Amino acid sequence: MPTLVQRALSKIAGRLKPGLSLVSSDSIASNALVTVIAIMTFLATLTAGAAMLVRNASQDWSSTVAREMTIQVKPALGRDMEADARRAGEIARSVTGIRDVRVFSRQESAKLLEPWLGTGVEMADLPVPTLIVVKLDSSQQANVTSLREALRASVPNAILDDHRAWVDRLELMARSLVAVALVVVLLVLAAMGLAVAFATRGAMAGSREIVDVLHFVGAADAFISKQFRGHFLRLGMKGAIVGGLFAVFAFVALGFISARWSLDAGGDQVEALFGQFDLGWSGYAAVVVIAGAMAVLTGLISQSVVTHQLRRAR
Repeated sequence: MPTLVQRALSKIAGRLKPGLSLVSSDSIASNALVTVIAIMTFLATLTAGAAMLVRNASQDWSSTVAREMTIQVKPALGRDMEADARRAGEIARSVTGIRDVRVFSRQESAKLLEPWLGTGVEMADLPVPTLIVVKLDSSQQANVTSLREALRASVPNAILDDHRAWVDRLELMARSLVAVALVVVLLVLAAMGLAVAFATRGAMAGSREIVDVLHFVGAADAFISKQFRGHFLRLGMKGAIVGGLFAVFAFVALGFISARWSLDAGGDQVEALFGQFDLGWSGYAAVVVIAGAMAVLTGLISQSVVTHQLRRAR
């Protein structure tokens, strides 16, 4: 027994020197935990950043779509579509709350359809409707009902789309994506918590002799749990910093790639969905907050596990 106590006390004296911890930081388990925390932090920040990008993009969509309406003048037998388009544009200009009306020509309509139909398509052979873009005045409410009734009476082959249904769908999609991202972040935090708990129990098993001797010489549970908390907090900070930096690098790289692909049709669609992958200061602040939270949670979870184990051992 004295030999065991002396050996344990020598270990304690070596590990409790200034700047050192009760638990060794150079073990394979500690390095593996740092890697796990880095991966979890990367996934959490990447998911949260993607949710912020979608939310910001949806706000841009909603504000842009809500400021415009479109009128489609469809080709009909026995009717002059160009004259109907001019008449629909005149009706739209006469309605209060409308700031600007633009009637697209056939050449402009063909330009809009080039990403799907290609170039050189003869528009006269296709039943393509004439598009009229109506911009709303933000200072006053447009009388949409009056415009729809006037079009129905004068241009029966014209269809008014005020985009409110699309705005509602965009907002619902954005909220759903943000909710899914929140669930993913919570799952990542739960997985990290389990990893930290198992690593803490393993560290306690490896330091059982030291913990027993500390109890023997009268050390309080709070002192022991504080030692483990400091150890795992340092590991959490290392992993969180690495994971956060990789997440920032990923967003910067994606922004660079999206800028290179912006001229492509597929790149335009990705940019419409996520924007330009620019998180802004609020996004990068969120990355810092998430990384800091991961490090703090690592220390708190380890302290909670140690305290629980010490109470059970009594």
